[in-house]
Amino acid sequence: MNTNMKEKYFCENCRAENEYVIEKREMSGDIRGERYSFRGSEAVCKVCGEPVWIPEIEDANLKAVYDVYREKNDIISLDKVRSIPEKYEIGKRPLSLLLGWGEHTLSRYIDGDVPSRQYSDVLKQIADDPNCYSELLERNKDKLQSEQTYRNSKKAVENLMGIEGGKTEKIDLTVGYILNRCQDITPLALQKVLYYIQGFFYAFYGEFLFCDDCRAWVHGPVYRRIYARYADYRFDPIAPVEEFDDSVFTTRERAVIDSVIKYFSCYSGKILEQFTHSESPWLAARGDIPCGQPSDRIIEKSLIGEYFCEVKEKYEMVTPGDIQTYAVRMFSRL
Repeated sequence: MNTNMKEKYFCENCRAENEYVIEKREMSGDIRGERYSFRGSEAVCKVCGEPVWIPEIEDANLKAVYDVYREKNDIISLDKVRSIPEKYEIGKRPLSLLLGWGEHTLSRYIDGDVPSRQYSDVLKQIADDPNCYSELLERNKDKLQSEQTYRNSKKAVENLMGIEGGKTEKIDLTVGYILNRCQDITPLALQKVLYYIQGFFYAFYGEFLFCDDCRAWVHGPVYRRIYARYADYRFDPIAPVEEFDDSVFTTRERAVIDSVIKYFSCYSGKILEQFTHSESPWLAARGDIPCGQPSDRIIEKSLIGEYFCEVKEKYEMVTPGDIQTYAVRMFSRL
C-alpha cells in the first residue's frame, strides 16, 4: 500500500480536523453505461481510518477514469487537447473558430469534456501533424478576427515545421513558378504537374525536389498542403502569379520543371488524372481501397522514385527534354 502523509482535513466521522493519508488502490467508475477500472487515490483519516472527501483527489480520480475511457475508445487525451493552443500559440476561442466549431467548443474540451470520436480525430490530427494544422490555418485564416493572431500562429507552426524565418519550401516556390508560366491551370492539373516534377527530378538526379509527402486521393496524387491553399478554385483556373524570380532554382531544377510544364500542363487535369491512375505508385498506395472511396494514404517516395527511374530507362531518356516521349505515349493509350 502506497501512503503519503498530508495536512489536516475535516473528517465527517470524527467531526474534527485530523491528519490523513492517501492510499493508492484499484477503483472503477461508470461512463456512458460501461464500467472502467483505474488506479486511483483515496484519502483516509489517520485517526478512524474512514475515507475523507477531498475535492482535489476526487477530481484526480475523475480524470483518471476518463483517461482510461479515452484510451480504450481511441479518444484524444486531455493532456494532448490542452497542449494544442500552446503548441501553435493560438487562443482557445480563435482555434475553435479556425476549426469551424462553436466559439466555446474547444474551451469545454480543455476543461475536461470528452469530444465525440469525429471531433477527437480532428484534434489528434492537428496535434500530431503541424503540416495539417498549417493547412487549416491557411484555409480558414479569414475566420480569425485578428491578423496578429494569424501571424503569431503561423510563426509557431513554421518553427515546428522547420521553416526558419519564414523560409519558403521548394514545393511552394515551384507552385509560384508554375503559376507564373501557366495562365489557366486548375488545382487538379497543378497537383499532377507537381507529382511529375517530383518523379522526373528523382529519375534524372537521384534526389527528390520536395520534402512534402504525396497522398493517394481519389482523383490521383495530391500534395495536401497545396490542395488546401487552392481548394476554393475548385474546377476554375488558379489566378496566375504575375512576377516570379526564377533564380531561386538551379539550372537542372528549371530543366525538369520547364519540361514537365511544357509536356504535361498542356493536358487537362482530368486527362492527367487518368495518366496517374494507370501508374504503379498511385495504384500501389491505394491497394484494395474501392474506386471512389476517399483515402489519405501516402504514396511512398520510394515508389515514386523507382517508377520514374524505370520510365527514364524504358524510354531511353537522356535529358529532361525527353520527357515528351512519355507524355505522348500516355496520351495515346487513353
